[in-house]
Amino acid sequence: MAINFDGRVALVTGAGGGIGRSHAIELAKRGAQVVVNDLGGAVDGTGGSQAAAESVVQEIKAAGGEAVANGDSVSDPQGAQNMVDQAVSTFGRIDIVINNAGILRDKTFAKMPLEDFQAVIDVHLMGAVYVTKAAFPIMKEQNYGRLVMTSSASGLYGNFGQSNYGAAKLALV
Repeated sequence: MAINFDGRVALVTGAGGGIGRSHAIELAKRGAQVVVNDLGGAVDGTGGSQAAAESVVQEIKAAGGEAVANGDSVSDPQGAQNMVDQAVSTFGRIDIVINNAGILRDKTFAKMPLEDFQAVIDVHLMGAVYVTKAAFPIMKEQNYGRLVMTSSASGLYGNFGQSNYGAAKLALV
């Protein structure tokens, strides 16, 4: 039996490329309506553009799916609330959250400014907390919801130059 998400609404953070893009496209192929969230910044989290999210939305629509772009930052509690609100206002509900958004600011621990450590924690860990906190009451009320956290081997085993990333990913575990 094929896995089917007809009638379900998914929010995928960091869905403008990489694993998040793959999640969004696969969910749409299987019938989910998808909120494609991506801040559109550089790998270190600087800058921003909704172009990456819009591109994935267009790809989903071209394949016959339903999707909408969102450019809010997961590291902002109001941005997290906005993306959940957008799912509900556009599609009527929210059933699935894939917390995938992430940035990298790799340096050895000795050379890493605390701001770089905090920025990675704010996106990976607190971003997942903010988005989950916004979606959870709705999922509880509808007696259905699925929450997925993207982690990494760096969180389990560590990786040189990624003390911030590893700490954030292990916290998700």
